[in-house]
Amino acid sequence: MKRRFFRTLIFPLVFLFLVAPAFEPAAARAELSADSQIRPFFKQGIERIFDMDEKGGVAALLQGIELDRERPIGYAYLAMANLFFLETSFEDRERERRQEDMLKYAAEAVARGEKRVARDPGDGQACFAMALAKITRIRWYITQRRFLAMAQETSNVWDFLESAREEDPQNFDICFATGLLRFHLDHLPALSRFISSWLITSGDRKRGLEELAIAAQKGDLLKDLAKAELSSVYLNFEKNPEMALPLARELKEKYPHNYNFAFGLGNVLADLKRSGDAFQVAAEIERGIKSGAAPYRPELWPRHQQLLGRIYFEKGDYPRAQEYFQKVIQNQARYNARTRAWGYVRLGMIADVRRERKKAEEYYQKALDIEGAEGIAQAAAREYLKTPYEPKKAGL
Repeated sequence: MKRRFFRTLIFPLVFLFLVAPAFEPAAARAELSADSQIRPFFKQGIERIFDMDEKGGVAALLQGIELDRERPIGYAYLAMANLFFLETSFEDRERERRQEDMLKYAAEAVARGEKRVARDPGDGQACFAMALAKITRIRWYITQRRFLAMAQETSNVWDFLESAREEDPQNFDICFATGLLRFHLDHLPALSRFISSWLITSGDRKRGLEELAIAAQKGDLLKDLAKAELSSVYLNFEKNPEMALPLARELKEKYPHNYNFAFGLGNVLADLKRSGDAFQVAAEIERGIKSGAAPYRPELWPRHQQLLGRIYFEKGDYPRAQEYFQKVIQNQARYNARTRAWGYVRLGMIADVRRERKKAEEYYQKALDIEGAEGIAQAAAREYLKTPYEPKKAGL
């Protein structure tokens, strides 16, 4: 009797712990199986986009989406891809198309994410997808000076990221998003920083850097994006080109067709006073532009002139540097807005070196007056308007 009772008790328990899992979490197993099928397409798409293969990259992302059209993360990646190509576009019609696609895919990601979260509040991937889509739109609204839209878009961004981290603590791509927000919110003007701390989260330079570094080391699909951001941050905000150099080299080697990484490495080498190496990178870019082979285009000449000017500037050859920066500011095209802003900033820095403060202030103000040039150059212009630029002394 006891033996029969024991068998009666133990068999259901064995079924529950060993057999039932093969049946009960079928939806969860299907989700994991789908991940293993979809992820290669997303990885391929992101890497192709990073290598400036827009057609191949978008096609791969769409293939991944086709395997599960209701999954929002693929639409978020497409929104980010369109923002990437939007910011590197040269023609107005092309920019308008990519803007429309970016906003469309961001909306798709949010809509599908909301549906999934309504069914399962613990869907961390859906929360992460919505956060990425919203961050993409926020970045675009900032460049358009649409601050009301930006403020409205911040709703729930940080909550989505916190939910995603809670549900999936091993998703280190989340650190890219949180690090990006923490670091750059810390660099906003005082009033904007206060509003952002209320709507999103408090800026935190140190923690932002730490999270970007974690994403660059342990991230998955956004690992290289974190490396690119971290390299830019080290170079332009932290004034630490030594930390930027290995990241810049790695990205240029992995993505040889992405001229942005070539320019990035050239800038790092210039700031390290390694002018010979920097000139070699500039010569490589020059050959690419002259060849006309995609993705190189003649519209890149101002950026090339800007790089040469930066190399001569860091060598202390201010007359030669000034010649190149003067060429940069002559190009009034919309696509050249950020490069032109840098030209004015560098001319202001030269004027400060020569103790021509009034002229320096005029150059910095001209950089701030350029529409569509929001970003690092204008942040530098604001900084040097407050405090004149002083070159670092050798050995410091």
